[in-house]
Amino acid sequence: MKNTWWLIPCLVVVLALGAVGCARGGEVSIAPQQQTGIWVTGQGKAMAVPDIAELRLGVEVQADTVAEAQAQASEAMDKVQQALKDNGVAEKDIQTQQFSIYPVTKWIRDRDEQEIVGYRVTNIVVAKIREIDKVGVIVDAVAEAGGDFTRIQDISFDVDDKTPYYEEARAQGFEDAENKATQLAELAGVGLGKATFVSEGGAYLPVRMVDFISEASVPAGATPISPGELEITVYVQVIYEII
Repeated sequence: MKNTWWLIPCLVVVLALGAVGCARGGEVSIAPQQQTGIWVTGQGKAMAVPDIAELRLGVEVQADTVAEAQAQASEAMDKVQQALKDNGVAEKDIQTQQFSIYPVTKWIRDRDEQEIVGYRVTNIVVAKIREIDKVGVIVDAVAEAGGDFTRIQDISFDVDDKTPYYEEARAQGFEDAENKATQLAELAGVGLGKATFVSEGGAYLPVRMVDFISEASVPAGATPISPGELEITVYVQVIYEII
């Protein structure tokens, strides 16, 4: 029984330290394979021209009753969706993102209470536009169809197939990592061996346009829309042997 009490703390130490082990005097030692090698991170970038756009839009109506607000919103939204379809947006590329009905109130100071003065219906969809050259025309068509009820919240641009751009950025990232490792090996006076570990991480940042509000904010004529370029970035971490 006495031996058992001595064994328990030893087992706890082993489990707590895991693979790193325990050296004399309580110092934590790291396994040899964790101390050796040249660790580098390379960065690669590729510029892509967007070929699709996502338009977040809809209608917002306020009326005295829920039924009246909902009826007006439904009629306006039908016209907006028809304008999208008439300009080449497929039904499968139109998705409802938000629908809400809530009371509109104001504070009555004399009675020290809130009073419902109407109801507001909001219906927002996201439309994927595959003919990116028609974005400006579609914005104008939607604004005209929905009238004063129109709400165009933002536009984002994307690339339908990002694979070739990721491949380009990945190759640049690996080359950058290898160049860094070569320089570090020369500075350290050691030989650069083979790669023993490779890991990838990436960040993709779409271009976004905001602050479309209603028909009043859309100028006469075709609305100019500039998709610009997207920057695709890939980070590659590589560990090389030292020889």
